[in-house]
Amino acid sequence: MKLRLHFSLVLGLYLLAIGVSAQEPATAHDVVRETTSQVMVVVQEAPNYVDDDPERYYQQIQVILDDVVDFRGFARGVMGPYATSERYRSLDEAGREQLRAQLDRFTEVMRTGMVRTYGKGLLAFGGASIEISKPSLDEAQQSRVSVEQLIFSDDAQSYVVMYQMGRSKSGEWQLRNMIIESINLGEIYRNQFQAAARKENGAIDAVIAQWAAVEIDE
Repeated sequence: MKLRLHFSLVLGLYLLAIGVSAQEPATAHDVVRETTSQVMVVVQEAPNYVDDDPERYYQQIQVILDDVVDFRGFARGVMGPYATSERYRSLDEAGREQLRAQLDRFTEVMRTGMVRTYGKGLLAFGGASIEISKPSLDEAQQSRVSVEQLIFSDDAQSYVVMYQMGRSKSGEWQLRNMIIESINLGEIYRNQFQAAARKENGAIDAVIAQWAAVEIDE
């Protein structure tokens, strides 16, 4: 059920940790650069313990991601028409409670899967060279921006990743979606979710359970 573009996903998640410091940087590009160094400290230390205690490693990665990735927004986008504001308003209170619970569960499924895929990818691509585009002059005044990134593999081949970022209600930059070599991850996951929902005749609980089972198997 779940898209298996592991190589592309690893590349896209390589700098998924788009963080916010105690004093928020002026641009999303600044945020990428600052948090990259924090993430790489974890990666550099991981070989000393990851084989014996992989959960410790994933937990450290998760701590970084939790504050800076809009997992709930990403999960809601993947659910597409099944989690829109319009659908929520059309439901009675029992239906709304069910939808909130479904979104909570699916958010956790996406969070767990992305953190683990990201963590494994970091160990595999820890030595890659990274270049980040320069921000526009008015980026500090914008609420949504895209950060272009070039990732160079060992053979010097470059991969283009676009990070679609937006500000939270409190003004912090958060990752909303990624486009990897023209592959829109959010869109592909959404198409997958809708196909699974049609197969299950709209039984969203069954779709989420299947998605979670795939994440566990991997």
